[in-house]
Amino acid sequence: MKKPQFLIAAPSSHSGKTTLTLGLLRALHNRGLKVQPFKCGPDYIDTTHHQTASLNPGINLDTFMMSEDHVKELYSRYSNDADVSIVEGVMGLFDGAVKSEGSSASIAMLLDLPVILVMNAKAMAYSVAPLLYGLKNFNPELKIAGVIFNFVSSESHYQFLKDACVDVGITPLGYISPNEAIKIPSRHLGLAISPENDYNAIIEAAAAHISKSVDLDQLLELTAQHRQPSGASAIPPPGKLKICVARDQVFNFLYEENLRALRQLGEVFTYSPTHASSLPDMDLFYIPGGYPELNLSLLEENVEMRKAIREYCENGGRVIAECGGMMYLGKGITDAQGKRYEMCGVLDIETSMENSRMSLGYRKIQIGDIVLKGHEFHYSHAKENSAVTTIGEVTNARGKVVSTPIYKQQNVVASYMHLYWGEDTTIFSSLWNS
Repeated sequence: MKKPQFLIAAPSSHSGKTTLTLGLLRALHNRGLKVQPFKCGPDYIDTTHHQTASLNPGINLDTFMMSEDHVKELYSRYSNDADVSIVEGVMGLFDGAVKSEGSSASIAMLLDLPVILVMNAKAMAYSVAPLLYGLKNFNPELKIAGVIFNFVSSESHYQFLKDACVDVGITPLGYISPNEAIKIPSRHLGLAISPENDYNAIIEAAAAHISKSVDLDQLLELTAQHRQPSGASAIPPPGKLKICVARDQVFNFLYEENLRALRQLGEVFTYSPTHASSLPDMDLFYIPGGYPELNLSLLEENVEMRKAIREYCENGGRVIAECGGMMYLGKGITDAQGKRYEMCGVLDIETSMENSRMSLGYRKIQIGDIVLKGHEFHYSHAKENSAVTTIGEVTNARGKVVSTPIYKQQNVVASYMHLYWGEDTTIFSSLWNS
């Protein structure tokens, strides 16, 4: 049985990949189809919006943080029961950690997926022809099936673009005209997650808008291909740990497969340290990243929770804290205007949004014989008030040592890095035995 499945890519960022992906996910969902979304790379925000659009979890596919076999297994497992599978690319089509390694193109070729290009045609007409030609012919192993043009002002504008497609030999599938109602607010390098925005309404508007001028039937027909169904993988019996995951409007940068892997270790439940006043009974507390800098008053005012977390850590409680979670465990956070807010005081560090500068990139962590992989992305910076124990050596995608510390205090492990352990949960023993 043939099923439509494709990867949406672009020549560069800011071409409209995510808007198109979300609109297609919702438009096809509205047709009664089960649509499975995926995201190339380590982005944990786009996958959240994918789930809103499709009502199915967004799954990351990343060949730096994961083995190729794991990427193929994830795609097979989650696409197995879907009517349509859509993979959103990352950055430009051939942009990877090193040259094109881990790029959208490499994922498409690894999974044998056709590529649908989205091109920003705002200031172009027939000049898209050489761009399309280059993308099509740069790597003959890559299958570019069609193209959708974004920011197209009129039907006459689209006619120039269609002429270019005919001459290059790529199928034009339609266009998207400018529309402020479908623009999702951004923060830093990506889309925002914020409770004051009605993302569901924006995505519904995007679905309706895209459906007017993109040929969805042709898209589905063009990308339908045979895929061998995967057998159900054996699920090991769950462990006995009680694992608490912080998840609310402050802490929400999560990988779906990390949560799935935690469920192999025991019972996993979510919890809001922002609003609750006491901690539940647990064996492991996972505090992921998020936007603590947007909720500093809420976090500071919850004195009972900050005290409870400090006492839990002082009594040997096991904690993994990433980025915003690490900031929350520090002494305090200073906002961009220079106002300081008290935090948990577990780690003797201060973090600040003043004079913010971006730290971004893949990270490889060597702790003894164990190798962990993840991603670092933040604008704040940390300062140690006193000597804080650190573990491991951290390098970037090119193997160059970076100065990002991994703090270890009793059974608390905290860093700016977002770790991926969906492929191997044995990392936990390495964290506390180091």
